[in-house]
Amino acid sequence: MSKIMTISIILLALLILAIIFLVVLNPSFGGSLKGERLKRIEQSPHATNGKFQNPLPTPVQTDDVPYLKLIKEFASISNNRVPQTPIKTHPIDLNQFGLPTEKIQVSWLGHSTVLLNIDGLTILTDPVFSIRTSPFSFVGTKAFPYTHNYNWDKLPKIDLIIISHDHYDHLDYKAIKQLKDKQTVFLTTLGVGAHLERWGIAPDRITELDWWEGFQFTAKIKITATPARHFSGRGLTNRFSTLWASWVIQGPSQNVFFGADSGYFPGFKQIGKRFGPFDFAMLECGQYSPYWPLIHMAPEETYQAAKDLQAKALLPIHWGKYKLSIHPWTEPVERLLQAATDNVLTIATPEVGQVFPLGSPYPSKHWWIKSEAY
Repeated sequence: MSKIMTISIILLALLILAIIFLVVLNPSFGGSLKGERLKRIEQSPHATNGKFQNPLPTPVQTDDVPYLKLIKEFASISNNRVPQTPIKTHPIDLNQFGLPTEKIQVSWLGHSTVLLNIDGLTILTDPVFSIRTSPFSFVGTKAFPYTHNYNWDKLPKIDLIIISHDHYDHLDYKAIKQLKDKQTVFLTTLGVGAHLERWGIAPDRITELDWWEGFQFTAKIKITATPARHFSGRGLTNRFSTLWASWVIQGPSQNVFFGADSGYFPGFKQIGKRFGPFDFAMLECGQYSPYWPLIHMAPEETYQAAKDLQAKALLPIHWGKYKLSIHPWTEPVERLLQAATDNVLTIATPEVGQVFPLGSPYPSKHWWIKSEAY
């Protein structure tokens, strides 16, 4: 073996070791499953050999994904893939939170992060405030520019955080780390608590649920984890190791549904029959593609899912903050509105950060259309 070849092999081995150490030592990848947590997963009727299964066969992507073309498309900012100017947003009206109200108050902060004021308590879903949805700060999709950026210091006191699954655009390491010394309660799915514990959240502040299990937050507020058609994983080898879910939130007088990430499936009708009708549904509407049609809904499927749930009104989420697919950034909401011609339910289109109560009339401004105000 030549000296040059020997040196090359050594350098390659060092590079592989460096990558391994980078992954192992980077806390953003999360914690490992062990002990009672792993035992619960093994006992779950929705897991086989430690891997969770969707309610029906669900390939993450099609067999004909053109990776080089996709990489080129993701790098492109043409064809309205990202907003050309900062998106107009609202600072949170803190006076709308912390006081009991008959109607649930809602504020969408972009993507799947939603503030809910229910009976004077504040619930926050999938809080993601980092610039990139990535384990590294120097690589990955960047957030769209907002006129106001949100973080814990600009939000009301949070009583409960719901984490739907462990993907980077739903579980933000940097955001969670800031809550290490707070008393916020976390509600999530089987296995995800391992990530939270590694990041400093005390075990007694974490509750993990399997599908169809409920959590009595207060005497008047109950939350149930329900099935979704998606997947999980933060590393190269732990796909399907933790559970993903949608969520039924039952308040004193109004019920809402937080769908998080899910492809369309018959489970929406099942959930609607068991827990509906819903006063309000928050369903993903964005980051879809013909190359992964079973794990994210097209906007027309989002509308159908809301009808399956027997929802009175729908808030499209999972759009308006990150470019995680190759469609124009305004296409999701535009296609959704085009699908809603039967007027079976109301589509709410609030500006980011705008606070509104459940019930008619809902915000309906087409704020994503560029105007002089932006």
